[in-house]
Amino acid sequence: MNLEELFSQYKEKTIEGRYLTLDHIQPILDKLNTNNQVQIIGRSVLDEPIYSYQIGTGETRIYLWSQMHGNESTTTKALFDFINVLNSGSEIAEKILNTFTFYCIPILNPDGARLYTRENANKIDLNRDSQNLTQPESRVLREVFKTFKPHYCFNLHDQRTIFGAGDTGKPATVSFLAPSYNEEREVNENRLKAINVIAGINDVLQKHIPGQVGRFDDSFNINCIGDTFQFLGVPTILFEAGHFPHDYDREITRKIIFFSLFSSFKLISENDLVDNRINDYLNISQNKVVFYDFMYKNIKINYDGIEIITNFVAQYKEELIENKIHFNAYIVETGELENYFGHYEYDAKGAIYSDDFSGFPKSNQKADFYLNKNVKFVNGLIKS
Repeated sequence: MNLEELFSQYKEKTIEGRYLTLDHIQPILDKLNTNNQVQIIGRSVLDEPIYSYQIGTGETRIYLWSQMHGNESTTTKALFDFINVLNSGSEIAEKILNTFTFYCIPILNPDGARLYTRENANKIDLNRDSQNLTQPESRVLREVFKTFKPHYCFNLHDQRTIFGAGDTGKPATVSFLAPSYNEEREVNENRLKAINVIAGINDVLQKHIPGQVGRFDDSFNINCIGDTFQFLGVPTILFEAGHFPHDYDREITRKIIFFSLFSSFKLISENDLVDNRINDYLNISQNKVVFYDFMYKNIKINYDGIEIITNFVAQYKEELIENKIHFNAYIVETGELENYFGHYEYDAKGAIYSDDFSGFPKSNQKADFYLNKNVKFVNGLIKS
């Protein structure tokens, strides 16, 4: 069975989109909890339960956690898709379960998930709390690390639409990192294991999203959980689910994360890892901030009484309104904006800009405007 068929068959159809809370995954956890595989392992700041799910009897222990940042839900969806494979009773599932024991925390930050914020309810970024452990969610994550004693850690995140795969003009739909374990960013045996897995995943993904895989910055920060676990001697892989064109709900990216998870365990279980793939890893394009959601080129504006031709860009803000995420476009910057790209680009060819506000594309202004007074843009797009 190929990866597309596998995903189509086992995709968890009860969850979709960007807003994912305990309310959405509770029915799935109830369904999975046939023999106490689901446990409450702690409580959040606002006393929400933090759940774990454990499955498998294999010797190699895998620790996965998602939604450390509450508004990063893509990997949570893909994690449940993968869990469905594990519960399928298929030959491939049995093989994986006999090789691995998986310990999953699907939503580490349930308060942030409900509020749709990066931080927890105390406005603390849990991914900067790995040393001080000031927050209950951070302490839960560390306690499991100590007791479960994983052989690999999978740190599952989303990244913003601003990231491209280098200067290629392609978005970084998925990015990976084998975090550093010291300031010098040296490669030891444990970090090399993570590097080799990432290189293997990249081989698979290039067949599906050629040129759209990025490599995250590996500057060392001991306060970040991945760097800490790598420092403590456990190979750790950071997953960053990014943007695929027109996929703001990240359902295509979800599929690519599923491919990545499945491929990584296939690689590890078959020991299909070349001894040293550092060069292949370093050849993955570095994540780079080169994208805006919207780019408008060759716009004529009146600037202090002088007509000039310029460009401007806009970006979506993801705003939670009545339990639904709304993508509202706001103008960010005006200027030449060389070496930047737009996920949506429009060449105005000298058309005159106007709006109902200031007559000039100002920062933080809604992306509602006119070109030549007859082409109307609403929330960044042409209104048909």
